[in-house]
This record gives sequence, C-alpha cells and structure tokens, in this order.
Amino acid sequence: MSDGPRYRRVLLKLSGEALMGPLRFGIHPETIDAFAAEIAEVRALGAEVAIVIGGGNFFRGVSTVGRQFERAAADTVGMLATVMNGLIFQDALERCGIESRLMTALQMPQVAEPFIRRRALKHLAKGRVVLFETGTGHPYFSTDTAAALRALEVHADALLKGTKVDGVFSADPVTNPDAVRYDRLGYQDVIEKGLRFMDATAVALCMENRIPLHVFNVRTRGNLVRLLRGEPIGTVVE
Repeated sequence: MSDGPRYRRVLLKLSGEALMGPLRFGIHPETIDAFAAEIAEVRALGAEVAIVIGGGNFFRGVSTVGRQFERAAADTVGMLATVMNGLIFQDALERCGIESRLMTALQMPQVAEPFIRRRALKHLAKGRVVLFETGTGHPYFSTDTAAALRALEVHADALLKGTKVDGVFSADPVTNPDAVRYDRLGYQDVIEKGLRFMDATAVALCMENRIPLHVFNVRTRGNLVRLLRGEPIGTVVE
C-alpha cells in the first residue's frame, strides 16, 4: 500500500447532524475537534481537502418545521445554518494548525469569501482546506448536490460522503437488521436498486462525470485516514 494518499484532491461531504455527536441539536465541540484532527492527518498524508457541511443540526428546509414555511424561504434559512457550521469547523481546523478558507455561494463579505472557482483552486493548491457553504446558493437543491457540483468544479478526484452507517446498504440498517452492505456499486446499480443514500441529482452529476463516490461511517475515528490510505472502507460507487 502506498505511503501517499489514494486521491490527490478530495471533497468531503458531512451532514450537519454529524456535528451533533451525542447531542440532539446544535454542535458538540469534542466531535468537531475530532473531525478537525482527522482532517489534519489527511493533510499530513498529502491530500488536498475541500469540505461541504449541511445545516441539519440547526435547520432543514425539508424538515417538519421547514415544511410549515414557503419552500424557498425555508431552504434559504437552511443555507444560513450551514455557514454557522462552517465557521465553527474553520475555527477547529485552525486550532489544529490547518490554514483554511470559508467560501459561500451567497454574498456575506464580513463573514466569508464569495465562491469563485479559480480562487478556490488556488487555495487548494496552496494546501488550504476550503469549506464551501450555503449549498449552491439556490433553494430546492440539497447540500449533497452542492457537494457533487463543487467536487466537479475544483477537479476533485473523489467525493467522500461521511454518514452514520458503514456504507451503502440494501435497506436502512438502523431499522432493518437484515440489510446487506455493498462493498462496490456501479451508478447504474444505484438507480436500478432505488438506493437512497444521496440526493438523486447529486448521484446523476457524479455518474455523468465519472467521479468515484465513497460512502463511509465518519463517526468511526480513523476511517477517513484509512480510506485515503487505500483501505477498503465503506462502499465505493463508480
């Protein structure tokens, strides 16, 4: 197994819920610090890292509460929630000695840089971790779709989706103990089997542009580093 990373540049998609740790709402500082420390290990391997974080630990436009409001307004609130997560995660990264930049699709110059693709590429080339927040900047698009889009825009070699389970299963393993985990899948398999581990638009973007997708349990400490070292972690879709 090579000492270098499996991929030179990756985009990591984290849900907002991943930042809650054992809590039911908001952020768990110890969990965020552990994630940041693992990103530092990945950077030490030589991989360039971009990150998209959802906002579901604060607000989701498609949640029960969100559906009580007009969809575009609710989705915009959800986008703003991602910025809170990005700011906290950026702070954790920099306390680990990792230089980072927060970029947003919605303009908020006092808080973050606007997303400009060429500028993002320069940051990554200089070894900075780049956090892309506010999704695509448009309602009706999930942060999964934003992650796939940004991965393509910055020429990521792979999209890594961190979840609370050990990969892609035939059914929800939380509610179905007979669910089978897949080691490898083709994108066409995902469509034919109706597997719903990611937004369909995001899957279509990855499939059309032939970017590999790794789905893995981000709550297991060390999984991200092991994945980048080439170990068979989670499910590979390609």
